[in-house]
Amino acid sequence: MIYLKTAEEIELMRGACDLVSRTLGEVAKWVAPGVTTLKLDTIAREFILDNGGKPSCLGYHGFPGTLCIEVNETVVHGFPSAYTLQEGDIVGTDCVAELNGYHGDSCYTFAVGEIDEKTSRLLQITKESLYKGIEAAKAGKRIGDISNAVQTFCERNGYSVVREMCGHGIGKSMHEDPEVPNYGRRGIGPVLKPGMVMAIEPMINLGSKNIVISSDGWQCRTRDRKPSAHFEHTIAITHEEPEILTTFRYIDEALAAKQ
Repeated sequence: MIYLKTAEEIELMRGACDLVSRTLGEVAKWVAPGVTTLKLDTIAREFILDNGGKPSCLGYHGFPGTLCIEVNETVVHGFPSAYTLQEGDIVGTDCVAELNGYHGDSCYTFAVGEIDEKTSRLLQITKESLYKGIEAAKAGKRIGDISNAVQTFCERNGYSVVREMCGHGIGKSMHEDPEVPNYGRRGIGPVLKPGMVMAIEPMINLGSKNIVISSDGWQCRTRDRKPSAHFEHTIAITHEEPEILTTFRYIDEALAAKQ
């Protein structure tokens, strides 16, 4: 069942989304060669708790971290660990936080130091595809219009789209209906209506679309071990343009300050 949010509920979600966005802004300050992914996770957890929130992923069906950590070929749901980031790595940080009973969700894939041109372009196109999907998320259209916008943009640029993982509705629960795939045909799926809130999250591979899920049931990587990128915003469907509730502004500010 798809739950349409009231204006009051969307305002509460705006607070959760701002918390997630500020958390990733704090994480951005620490992304560098020599830093462990467990350190990034600790920064995120402490920031969320210090600001009155709750890390939504921590303990969810046994998940061991605040962040889903996605290094290089890891697509989604990677565990924080003692792995030390290396020059040339990329690392996705998928963060969900609960505040005042509602969840916000966002992901950003960072370059660690200098990365090669092919991987840099993968990050650029994946990030752009997120906004292509958001542009298609207008009242009266369908989920398939979002999916197709992401897929066609990425495939035209030579990248592949992960099939098994997708975006989702969000609100009082971290995962709600509808599912939001990153591939599909225009004009299919649920109609987009004002009050729908969802997380759109392209997961795009440099090589094949095929993935492998580890025996722990969580960690997912590309089968060919080539890099994967992941960007995500939480958005609200309105009577006019879709509203992006999360923001990368805090990340942009943190990265600019490091230069």
